[in-house]
Amino acid sequence: MITSAPDKIAPNLNDFDVMRVRQDFAILNTLVRGKPLVYLDNAATTQKPHQVLCAINQFYGCCNSNIHRGVHFLSEKATEQYEESRAQVKRFLNAASTTEIIFVRGATEGINLVAASYGRTFLKEGDEIIVSAMEHHANIVPWQILCQQTGAVLKVIPMDDNGDIVMEEYAQLLSERTRIVSVVHVSNVLGTLNPVKRIVQMAHDAGAVTLVDAAQSIMHMNVDVQDIGCDFLVFSGHKLFGPTGIGVLYGRESLLEMMPPYQSGGDMIKSVTFEKTIYNDLPYKFEAGTPNIGSTIGLGAAIAYVQSVNLDKAQPHEDALMAYATQRLEEIPGLKIVGTAKEKAGVISFVLDFAHPHDIGTIMDSEGIAIRTGHHCAQPTMQRFGIPATARASFAFYNTLEEVDVLVRGLEKVREVFA
Repeated sequence: MITSAPDKIAPNLNDFDVMRVRQDFAILNTLVRGKPLVYLDNAATTQKPHQVLCAINQFYGCCNSNIHRGVHFLSEKATEQYEESRAQVKRFLNAASTTEIIFVRGATEGINLVAASYGRTFLKEGDEIIVSAMEHHANIVPWQILCQQTGAVLKVIPMDDNGDIVMEEYAQLLSERTRIVSVVHVSNVLGTLNPVKRIVQMAHDAGAVTLVDAAQSIMHMNVDVQDIGCDFLVFSGHKLFGPTGIGVLYGRESLLEMMPPYQSGGDMIKSVTFEKTIYNDLPYKFEAGTPNIGSTIGLGAAIAYVQSVNLDKAQPHEDALMAYATQRLEEIPGLKIVGTAKEKAGVISFVLDFAHPHDIGTIMDSEGIAIRTGHHCAQPTMQRFGIPATARASFAFYNTLEEVDVLVRGLEKVREVFA
């Protein structure tokens, strides 16, 4: 989960049985161009264990129905499973109540919901929103749109050459005009683990509301919203070994109560006449229309799976992966790691002085290795480091130290071709 630049280390799987875990992910046995798949694109999406696939199939095969308003057996079963997933998320995040758990399509929609509903309601001209320089586009563009609509101003916390937020500059940006501070927990490009608890406390001291983008942190560490103290937090199910098309917005109940609906339609109302509509209670006020029931149930299964694996037990294994991969990559001539923060999780981005990232990705694919190349929807981060793109290897607890060795051999082939 967290690592510093390593000394020489020996491969160490600790007490975590990674080979047993890998048995739950059939896709990891896939052959790619005749070679065993080495899947190192987990920051984009994680693979799904058979427990999640079975839960989704079970729903559609045995109790497919719309939820909440049906009085027949299938609807009652579907509603029960859907709401149990909400309860699982509540426990997983240590939220105070299930009313604080809003199901959305993903982290992106969660941020847009807050920007549209809270932002348009409470921000005015001259108010200020603060984000960091390492944000994903999804945590930049909604705030830019909000600023255009309200006359608010977007401020940016700079980062240093290691990829750490400059906290002294953040302190100077905070003022009585600060209304929202929205920051990423773990950078999808740099792997930087930001001190979100301290960032949130400083924002609250200035009277601002806070949002934490946990899309990249949620699969690597236990995320406790009450410990962090944030007002809002978002994550996507597909980066937590769950299905696509489902995510979570956690919101402090007192704030959600004050916010108008994000979308309107069925299930977000108590009553409708042509003269007046009365909105539903939380959390349903923000869940208009038929939801993604199957994927929500799949998310609940994914959380149950992650809890059975136990992130605390997986952490030493992930630490070893990050440290070993960092060590091996630093030994490659012409390779530069982008993002060398002291505390990192799951992600190593790099460039080679003799090959473009897209060429790297193509050759790696020919070796059965899946990595991500490009700007990773974080163009301001690329601009900060003066590069157009990086190659990115990102890890999950099912990856192995042997796969790191395959990655290095793939990069040696890139060197043979281009250098």
